[in-house]
Amino acid sequence: MKILRNRESMKTSVKCIWASLITLVVAAIGFYVTLPAINPYSETAWTMLLFLILIWGGVYLVLSAAGVASKKNGVKGFFEQSGVKWIAIAAAIPIAVLIVGSLISSTFFNAEKYSNIIEVPEAVFEEDMPETDTVTNIALMDSESATIIGNRTLGALSDVVSQFEAGYSYSQINYGGVPAKVTNLEYVDFFKWMNNRESGIPGYIKVDPVNSSAEYVKFEKPMKYVESAYFGDDLQRKLRFSYPTKIFDEITFEIDEEGNPYYIVSCLAPKIGLFGAMDVNEVIIFNPVDGTGELYAIDQTPSWVDNVFTGTLASQKYDWYGMLKNGFWNSVIGNKDCKVTTDDFGYIVLGDDVWYFTGVTSVSSDESNIGFIISNARTGEYKFYPVIGAEEYSAMEAAQGEVQEKGYVASFPSLINVSGEATYIMVLKDSGGIVKLCALVNVENYSIVATGANQTEAKEAYVKLLVENGIITEEETPEPEKPSTKSADIKVADIRTMVVDGSSVVYITDESGTLYKQSIAADESVILIGVGDSITVEYADTDIDKIKQMVSWKVKTENK
Repeated sequence: MKILRNRESMKTSVKCIWASLITLVVAAIGFYVTLPAINPYSETAWTMLLFLILIWGGVYLVLSAAGVASKKNGVKGFFEQSGVKWIAIAAAIPIAVLIVGSLISSTFFNAEKYSNIIEVPEAVFEEDMPETDTVTNIALMDSESATIIGNRTLGALSDVVSQFEAGYSYSQINYGGVPAKVTNLEYVDFFKWMNNRESGIPGYIKVDPVNSSAEYVKFEKPMKYVESAYFGDDLQRKLRFSYPTKIFDEITFEIDEEGNPYYIVSCLAPKIGLFGAMDVNEVIIFNPVDGTGELYAIDQTPSWVDNVFTGTLASQKYDWYGMLKNGFWNSVIGNKDCKVTTDDFGYIVLGDDVWYFTGVTSVSSDESNIGFIISNARTGEYKFYPVIGAEEYSAMEAAQGEVQEKGYVASFPSLINVSGEATYIMVLKDSGGIVKLCALVNVENYSIVATGANQTEAKEAYVKLLVENGIITEEETPEPEKPSTKSADIKVADIRTMVVDGSSVVYITDESGTLYKQSIAADESVILIGVGDSITVEYADTDIDKIKQMVSWKVKTENK
């Protein structure tokens, strides 16, 4: 009898060992592929544990089935002898954690805690956003347009475009005090990675979202770890093996003030219960060149870093604050004093930081805003401005209606101060996603709309409308912006006259191929210039590198 029991015990041990080995292999493969955080505050980790328990139990039961069946004990005997009960108990543990954890973390039981996660002090719009002569702190271009311009720039580099492509998303950063959108290059496919693995990723695309231009910038040292790499060079895999317990949120490509590449990795932790109110509590600054990283607390993050909190998370936290401060049931039924953000957000550069901008509207009204918030993308700080007026989508429709015959589409706007008036500013794009016009819309009266080929023209037209509508006086009108000009001595290689939008424009080409344009109506003297003349031109740059706007000209002394 004792020998039989020993044999049964040995058989059970063998089955346990086989089940454990197979489960260990599945766990290793699953971890390598899916890369979950090994963290009790991660729902994915508990789901993974449940899956592994079921795998172990399934293998054990399969191995047990033959032996139990051979004894002709039937289904009842199988369940009594195969250990199903203990497997079910083990599987019930992660299931219970997921269910109970979700309940104790829910807004139903924690409405007040959710509403107190952030503080939103009221601020004065005119003080925080003083009027400026030039609009250089607003990222007017959205990621779709940045992608188009970036791809066009990359396409001009034959030695690069054949092996690499622009990254999947553009990060909004503050670079040298002005907004910029950046993305690193990525490998086109597995074979391009194999061919270029040793040399790495050579550079990145930097887009100017104010002037709608882009440039390719080469790194001093190439990047090794990127999202399009494979095996150990894969960015997500490298990060997970380096930080196995961290719950990653957004991974954002940035460059520091010296142009060195980094990935900014936001790490999440719950603020309520087991899984509730996931918020950023740490940030990893990861060097994709050598694979090293450094972990920072939020208040210790270097000032050059711009993207720690996402715009989506910033909006979500304000929605908790605005919807739940009078209780859960009020957010569902009464909606008394409930406020939410609009569906999207824009960017503003203030000081050394990038801030998200979005309107705030009452839940009971979707036609106007009761104000707007800005949220610091690095520190998570909030400010509320009680500026009542049209919500963003109404302003976008007003701008589109101004040029409806062209079928342009407005980007999500940002906000500026023009002569003390809160004003939406946005770009209008054609069907191909190319920026065509800039538009300004008055927040309080969105029937006041002005458009222009650039920010300067649009702003001048907008100020004129403010005067005509009696909103400001002539004395309050700001001085017209003067374009920054340069001077050059050129020799005229070619002259052509074209009609553009009903006006005759002279295009003068110098010997290097650069074009200088001037409207004949603005300066009739340009018709006196001839091929072969050596002249001195004063000009301003345009969005196209090889085309300059001529401001004035004069014949060089040797021509006289």
